[in-house]
Amino acid sequence: MSLVLELRHDGPLLDFRAEIPEGRITGLVGPSGSGKTSILRAVAGLLRLRHARVAMDGDIWDDAVVHRLTRERSIGFVPQHYGLFPHMTALGNVETALTHLSRVPRRVRAARCLALAHVEGLEARYPGELSGGQRQRVALARAIAREPHLLLLDEPFSAVDRSTRKRLYVELRRLHEQLRTTVVLVTHDLDEAAQLASHLCLISHGQLVQAGPTAEVLTRPRTERAARLLDIPNVFEAAVETPPSEGMVHLRWGPHRLSAVAAAADCPHSTVRWAVLPTNVLLARQDKPWGDHLENPVPAVVEEVIELGADVVVWLRPGGLPDTRLQIRLPIRAVRRYAVARGAEVTVCLRVADIILLGDDEPPPAPAVIPAVSSPV
Repeated sequence: MSLVLELRHDGPLLDFRAEIPEGRITGLVGPSGSGKTSILRAVAGLLRLRHARVAMDGDIWDDAVVHRLTRERSIGFVPQHYGLFPHMTALGNVETALTHLSRVPRRVRAARCLALAHVEGLEARYPGELSGGQRQRVALARAIAREPHLLLLDEPFSAVDRSTRKRLYVELRRLHEQLRTTVVLVTHDLDEAAQLASHLCLISHGQLVQAGPTAEVLTRPRTERAARLLDIPNVFEAAVETPPSEGMVHLRWGPHRLSAVAAAADCPHSTVRWAVLPTNVLLARQDKPWGDHLENPVPAVVEEVIELGADVVVWLRPGGLPDTRLQIRLPIRAVRRYAVARGAEVTVCLRVADIILLGDDEPPPAPAVIPAVSSPV
């Protein structure tokens, strides 16, 4: 079973429908203000919407008739800044989720959850005496204390440094392997989503832009809107030279003829938007006789070379396209080996399978016309 969501509201603006798979970590990814936290709060019962349907494993939490209170939903919730009570110890904070138990079982269960979150030995410390990573673990221990069916995490790693964040990623994955709870993780960090989530929902203006396995969403955007949200710089327009046939289409990009994988539905117009990931633009060796084996060769001139640690961002000007720039990402050793420098003439290969044809974008929802009505429960 899964978490089924249908959420509509005017302030915050939401028009969101999705199905969250059971037992996996799903990332809600989008820029600030895209509605991610509002979606999480609506699922938790902390935000009343104009229209909501929330069903977990077939059990309705919210619809036109039912609105279960937060305490009646089988959830654990970790807010952005953890929400720990400063006057209570780590153990006391976890115990606040277990008031349905008597004193001794409550204490035993709270201590066990702290151990699961790898903060055993810190039971008597107050939040002000804990590091950011330790506070995050205590908040996570409190969230799992009632053995919820659904764990909601609202940018839980944003307040810690990079090295602590990496360690917490491991802890979350380990904890998820042990509990197999359905997790919904809000983040604006694509790298974080790639490392933690096996399923991804890409969100913009309160709408679901694309959902699916994380690797597929990150590498195969379906629309230009999705490609822009994924920060893919190589988005272009080409003319459809021949209609798709036998799973292939031929495009005219300036003076260049490109082949791509396509079905008839992928090219409904005489022009098509397409994209290619910078890591999938391949640099052809000048000393190798490629002949006809080089897929979609494009001559270009190097315009800019920017070193970023072990990687290098290279901007190229494709031949015959004076107003177009193509980005390629290379390991620094390749740049040095092949003398890639400003002004150099190179040939790049755009492999047939790496050209992504983009479908038409759905328009974002209309501006709000009804005042926001929301109240915490």
